[in-house]
Formats: sequence, C-alpha cells, structure tokens
Amino acid sequence: MSHSTTAPTPARAGKGGGLSWPVALCWMAVALDGFDLVVLGAVIPVLSESGDLGFTDASLTTASTLGLVGVGLGAVTIGPLTDRFGRRRSLIISVAVFSVLTLAIPLAENVTQFTTLRFLAGLGLGACLPTALAYISEHAPTERAGAATTRMMTGYHVGAVLTALLALWVIDAWGWEAMFVIGGLAGLAVVPLMMARLPESTTYLAARSGTTQEQAHRARPSDVVRGRYLRISIGLWVASFMGLLLVYGLNTWLPKIMGEAGYSISAGTSLLLVLNLGAVIGLLVAGSISDARGNKVTVLTWFALAAVFLALLSIKMESRALVYLAVLLTGIFVFSAQVLVYAFVSKLYPARMRGTALGMSAGVGRVGAIVGPSLGGALVTAGIAYPWGFYAFAIAALLAVAALATVPDRPAEE
Repeated sequence: MSHSTTAPTPARAGKGGGLSWPVALCWMAVALDGFDLVVLGAVIPVLSESGDLGFTDASLTTASTLGLVGVGLGAVTIGPLTDRFGRRRSLIISVAVFSVLTLAIPLAENVTQFTTLRFLAGLGLGACLPTALAYISEHAPTERAGAATTRMMTGYHVGAVLTALLALWVIDAWGWEAMFVIGGLAGLAVVPLMMARLPESTTYLAARSGTTQEQAHRARPSDVVRGRYLRISIGLWVASFMGLLLVYGLNTWLPKIMGEAGYSISAGTSLLLVLNLGAVIGLLVAGSISDARGNKVTVLTWFALAAVFLALLSIKMESRALVYLAVLLTGIFVFSAQVLVYAFVSKLYPARMRGTALGMSAGVGRVGAIVGPSLGGALVTAGIAYPWGFYAFAIAALLAVAALATVPDRPAEE
C-alpha cells in the first residue's frame, strides 16, 4: 500500500472543525452491528407464523445461535489479520463481506441456506467491531481515547433503534426479506466511502515500518496469553463475557421479567426503550470520565453500580417514575461498562498486538452474548425469572468486578 493513499496526518483525530471521516465511518460500521442485533428478532415472529422456508421455532433458535457463533468466530479470527494487514483493509473487507452475504439472505430457498448465510455474514460482522475499536483507539489522541471509543459505540444503539423503527412498517409493506436488503445495501454504501476517505492508522504504519521500539517484532496470537499478558487477558475476557451476557440478556428478557413482576406488557416494552436510552447516555459520559479518572477505576465503578441497580430492580416499585429511573440508571452503567472494557484493552496492549487482543476480547464476549439470553430463558422457563433473573445478572456484574480487580491499571512493560 503506497504512503500516498494512507495519508498519515489525517489518521489522527482532527483538531480543527469539520467532519472527521474516520470517526464517522467507524461509527457507521458499528451501527451495522446494531442492525444485526435487532433484525432477526424483528423477522422471527413473521417467519414463525408463516413458516416461510420451512422454519420452526427450533430452527429459528438454531439460526439465531449460529449467527452469533459466526460473529464470535469472526471477532477472534480478525485480530491477527488486522495486526498483519492493517486496520483499513480489514475493516473494508469485513463490511463488504457482511453486506454481500446479508443481501443474499432473501435469496435463500430453505432453512439451511438461510442459516448458512447468517453464519457467514456473522463472520464478517464479528470482524468489524474489534477492527473499528483498534482503529479508533489509535486515531484519537491518547488523552481522549476512552471518550472516542464510547462515543463510537453509540452507533450500535442508534443502529438498533433505527432498525426496530424501520421494521414497524417495512415488514408489513414489503415482507421480511426487505429488512435484509436494506441492511445489505446500507453496508455496501459505506464501502466506497471507506475506500475513499479512510486512511490507514499511523500507529499501524509505524509498527510495520519499525519506527518504534515496541513494534520491533511481529505479533503472534499467542502473545496475548504469554508472560504477564496472561493475567491481563484472562481478567479482561471474563469481564467482556459478563458484560455482553448482561447486554444481550437484558435486551432479550427485560420485558418478560418485568411482566412477571406484575408490570404491564406495554410498560415492559417502554422500559426496554428506556434501558437503551440509558445506554446512549452512559456511552456519552463514561469515556470522558475514564479519560479523566483512569480506565481501571472507572470500569470497576461502572460494573459495581450496574450490580447495585440490577439488584434494585428485583424490588417491586409502586411508583412508575422510580421504575423508569432505576431502569435508566441500569442502562447507563450496564452498557457502557462493557464498552469501557474495550477501551481498557486498547490501553493495556501495545499496538503490534492490539487488534488481536481486541478480537479475542470481543470473541469471548460473544460467547456471553449467547449465554445471557439462554440464562434468562432458563429462568423464565423455571418460573423464577423475577426476582432471580435480576440477582443472576447482578452476580454477573460482580464477577466482572472481581475479574477486573486482578488486572493492572497500567500497560505491561515489554
């Protein structure tokens, strides 16, 4: 790749006004993840009722689970590739793969083809997030890296909300297939913008040219569990697992659990929107606090407060305002706590292995994304989701606190 096309100066956060294309494009890539979180949930009721392609509830569950497995594998696989071939190329290819395969889903003729395409699209999607995280952590000034990471992740929730709103009229008007067409076309629209406006990370270029001492040798995947990095990686992986367990578990089961607590169905759905509103608020403030106070103390505080507010939700509240406030605060701390883990990963590993470390953390977290809804479903099936669902989620947050307490607050010496 020629230096003329990677323009090192623009790859740092702009200090003047105007649009920062790297920030905007990474935000768009993360918004695709938000689309994918919601889109299958939006079309599952239609596929279940109509039996299109031969779907049953069991095969829909399989398709959903294998899609998440693909996302996890994509996250783990992309790390070494982005450290070797660059953030820019990896992100463009990942978005293109996800978009093309998503666009192909309406062409599926049976359950097997649909599920296979969801799995393969998941590989591309899973690669997007850790690559965008590695890029944005290197693009932003060091003193604002936490804020840059959390603000980029607002794209995830904006994408999810917009997809949910879109589904309300698109599916009735044009069928479930239209949702995947829209998602695929949106992703493909981003690709040429990335090719034109996304420069390579200057940190990656410096690593490849050997201009910094810490980049003197090429990273291997095993480096993230070698020597003093083993303790760091285990602590961060446990926290990432617990964080996404909470994010996906709550997004899947909060309305049902609140219904079992005696709240109305409409209240449960409204509380889900409040939960995600809290997520956006948390993401807007958490990064700045992390930059000012330090990564470790902030992420520990965030998970601890998440545990407190999750436990409080187990108490039946007569005041509607108090219920909404408790759910809002839960959303503020639960969702941004998970993103602060990614910011912490970026802080603790050198650039030569940062992509690998972020990919592994995101990949392990995706296992939690599968376990969270399964855990909630098991508690619902057993008839004890309220209050024990909130206790179980609070315990998961405390386990994240315990894991992160073992992680040093400064990068390991090379």
